[in-house]
Amino acid sequence: MLGRLIKYKRFNETLVLGIISMLCFSIFAFRVLYTHTFYYLFLNWNLFLAFLPWLFSSLMIINPDVKRKKPILFLLLFSWLIFFPNAPYLLTDLFHLDEWNNIPVWYDLVLILSYAWTGLLFGFMSLWDIETLFKNRIKPKLIPFFSSAFLFVGSFGVYIGRYLRWNSWDIIWKPLEIMGDISERIINPLEHKTWAVTFLLGLFLNIMYWSFRLIKNREN
Repeated sequence: MLGRLIKYKRFNETLVLGIISMLCFSIFAFRVLYTHTFYYLFLNWNLFLAFLPWLFSSLMIINPDVKRKKPILFLLLFSWLIFFPNAPYLLTDLFHLDEWNNIPVWYDLVLILSYAWTGLLFGFMSLWDIETLFKNRIKPKLIPFFSSAFLFVGSFGVYIGRYLRWNSWDIIWKPLEIMGDISERIINPLEHKTWAVTFLLGLFLNIMYWSFRLIKNREN
């Protein structure tokens, strides 16, 4: 595995993301020691879920044989798609930010933003991997439209998770119930905040993603 990471230039990326993730956990661990509570423990689970789309896309990149085995490729793509919303989902954990008497609120702000930033990195880098996979399969000019669409799909997934409380794996275990909720919001769009949240969050994610791309492609 290490050899493949080096061969496909993923070692540094994996190392940096691992270090950043451990720094997030260190900030959380200090909070536990300081407050003697495990509040915000859920951030670690949410970060693990945000890590999964990057894991799936990385497996497709560093395993060329996967690209030739369509069933496995489609399974990984499907897994990536249903877990991708978990990456930006960490942004909504800011809803839990509150005043605590035993720790400054700014500390919790840094804590949540650190996890949210790391989750976005996992998501955005996995999306770059998906673009790489699409390069030889669709016209290059169409790739940005697909990327933007995925970001809006991701924001819709965030809505489903935050407000409807569905999990990624519920798409497999409870597909009819999820489709019922989605159908209700399609039939009666004005009775729900679904599309406003999806559009504005999707717009925000697009702003961030294409800002990253601008920095990445900037000439020195």
